[in-house]
Amino acid sequence: MNLLVTGGCGFIGSNFIRARLGDGCLPLGRLVNLDKLTYAGNQTNLTDWASDARYFFVQGDIADEARVKDVLCTHAIDTVINFAAESHVDRSIDSAEPFIQTNVVGTLRLLNAVRNYWAKLSEAVRQDFRFLHISTDEVYGSLATGAPPFTERSPFAPSSPYAASKAASDHLVQTFFKSYGLPACVIHCSNNYGPYQFPEKLIPLMILNALEGRPLPVYGDGSQRRDWLHVEDHVTAISIVLARGHTGESYNVGGGGEHTNLEVVRKICQLLDGMAPRQGGRSHTELVTFVADRPGHDRRYANDYGKLHRESGWKPVISFEAGLARTVQWYLTHRTWCAEITAKVYARERLGLADSNS
Repeated sequence: MNLLVTGGCGFIGSNFIRARLGDGCLPLGRLVNLDKLTYAGNQTNLTDWASDARYFFVQGDIADEARVKDVLCTHAIDTVINFAAESHVDRSIDSAEPFIQTNVVGTLRLLNAVRNYWAKLSEAVRQDFRFLHISTDEVYGSLATGAPPFTERSPFAPSSPYAASKAASDHLVQTFFKSYGLPACVIHCSNNYGPYQFPEKLIPLMILNALEGRPLPVYGDGSQRRDWLHVEDHVTAISIVLARGHTGESYNVGGGGEHTNLEVVRKICQLLDGMAPRQGGRSHTELVTFVADRPGHDRRYANDYGKLHRESGWKPVISFEAGLARTVQWYLTHRTWCAEITAKVYARERLGLADSNS
């Protein structure tokens, strides 16, 4: 397999690449990482693999069709996974245009380049070719209290410009399957967490703010509920869909457990009270600060992963409690990584409020 990963220097993409290169049981010829290196892209996420003969990094934009075409042809790509996206909800509310440009226009141009390349391949290679698009459960909008989790048949009802841009990109992928026969699948994942997540997201932001003694800003009353999925479970699901997923289909991937934002913050504080106590023994929970809610803040997300489980047997294996403890420990032991990526971005701007989305 010659694999093109777009946005591979980001959180989920880099975790996928690390797992893929590290699994000697999986067939892999080349793995090409095409990343624009925006503020959230960090090459140091993959330092351990930079010298691997199978790994190639190319700086570039998925909206640059000529660049994508060159990568596809040069490396004889037969599989594409699209992680590239603008993903921070707060930023999309401040300015929607970058999200439309990357998530909609960028995805369209990536699809154009891939379709034109794929159409010229031999019949045998075309049959085995795969395009996998990584999306989000946010396209479904807000889930009512007590309602069953989202399924692949749930209607799209996005609440933010970010979610709308991802919904549009999902539709584009499906139309390229229906109109041109491009063998594509879509994954809708719930909130990811784990190592190498950019510090503007809820969990790493709360960990780092707490360690610095800064306020822990929680939107509204903190009762928004999210289905938390450890990134390692997501990476496993991606590989399974890649190998066994049916083209033209979408698959929901979830963590199987819901927690409110306030519960998550308090769990982080409790872990830090044991792992990195404050001076004087005071609890980190004293730093929790409630702030005005953001516009269009969805109250609840939850994903039913039953379809993927029925087809492949996949289910999450990392409990939220175990995964959160591992994540807190990772950030405690990777303070240099945190300082470097924070300095890279916040020399220009101060971080805003915590986003509960991944």
